[in-house]
Amino acid sequence: MAYRIEADSIGTKEVPVEAYYGVQSMRGTENFQITGQKMQPEFINSMAEIKKACAICNHMVGEMDEKIKDAICQACDEIVEGKLHDQFLCDPVQGGAGTTANMTANEVIANRAIEILGGEKGDYSIVHPNDHVNRAQSTNDVFPSAAKMTAAKLLKKAIAEMVRLEAALAVKEEEFHDVIKMGRTQMQDAVPIRLGSEFGAYRRAVKRDIDRLNIALEGMYGVNMGGTAVGTALNANPKYVEALAPELAKISGLPLFKAECLIDGTQNLDAYAYVSAALKTAAISLSKMSNDFRLMSSGPRCGFQEINLPGKQNGSSIMPGKVNPVIPEVVSQAAFLIMGNDVTITMAAEAGQLELNYAEPVLYHRLFESINALKGAVETLIDNCVVGITANVERCRALVDGSVGVITAICPTVGYKVSADIAKTAIKTGESVRDVLKSKNIYTDEEIEAILDPFTMV
Repeated sequence: MAYRIEADSIGTKEVPVEAYYGVQSMRGTENFQITGQKMQPEFINSMAEIKKACAICNHMVGEMDEKIKDAICQACDEIVEGKLHDQFLCDPVQGGAGTTANMTANEVIANRAIEILGGEKGDYSIVHPNDHVNRAQSTNDVFPSAAKMTAAKLLKKAIAEMVRLEAALAVKEEEFHDVIKMGRTQMQDAVPIRLGSEFGAYRRAVKRDIDRLNIALEGMYGVNMGGTAVGTALNANPKYVEALAPELAKISGLPLFKAECLIDGTQNLDAYAYVSAALKTAAISLSKMSNDFRLMSSGPRCGFQEINLPGKQNGSSIMPGKVNPVIPEVVSQAAFLIMGNDVTITMAAEAGQLELNYAEPVLYHRLFESINALKGAVETLIDNCVVGITANVERCRALVDGSVGVITAICPTVGYKVSADIAKTAIKTGESVRDVLKSKNIYTDEEIEAILDPFTMV
């Protein structure tokens, strides 16, 4: 392999001659082999969109040659199209508050721009990673702004899936309206409830999650671009600073705006913690719902067997015919991942000192993972589970008729003690509540049927 020699403040280093990355990218890649993963593709694209906006605004205020601006913009467009992503080698968890990621973007874009202008990669006299691509910028405004843009793009997709889930649950709420089943509290028989009402409760929880996620999404639109190192806009033309957010909004298609205070936008990561909290809350709702699906579908002979989940794959390598509730299982596991990530994100958001937070890389890495996990979990929950759920109507009715919980309906007329005695008798003898009531001669047969009609109880 042929190499070129590049230098930085640490010294010189051999860089593969065909590489678009440079010496600083290589050092970061060698230093930070932490997760074995690469940066989120959407994050790479967001950095490219920022670099394009900065080049345009620098040219606009007379601080960048038009040919260099055009070459940088073309290189950025190619990255957004999915090209050169293989040149971003660095681990998403890195020291330096994201400097390696930012410098990788600067070097890759610079070297591609050099090629576009007819030069050879590494000839930074044509386009320089710092002086041109990173002009009037710092990692400290580029990195968090790219993270907000990425989170916004991913969140919009996740919210769209949550909206689909709400709609799918609404269909089941209506479909199961006339299915009466036994309600349970503390896993014990309680009183009858509509199966549709249970699905309606799931739907309403999901709707609240959607509302929370949309509020969190709004917090991703204020970016600190133009703040440079600590939010004071050092080395940035004031006109460039004001033009940057509108230009970035136009390029990205997101309703971005300049943060009210660039110093605050550089120091504090509470907006990301809010997103994570909303994701965690949604994960709690999804896992609870998945737990219920597993319980209600348990069986097929020795469990509740009130609903049927779509069979998706063999459930055992040793037990023929066994089909497990694999979709609710994976949704709960995704929820656990999101909840665990929230701990990391919480600690990382708290970890900053003074003007910057060094722990941004791990926060963003886990935040993007959580958003993607929520989207993927909801997508499979809808398409591979919820839409195919059916009710075992006769089984539900049989459990209601055989339950002692329906005794609650007679409490208003005979009192708690008499009702409790009847319940104990039914449990001891194995008789139904209906039969015990008939033997007590407290009500006529017509009154018993009216009182124990499950539709009157729901």
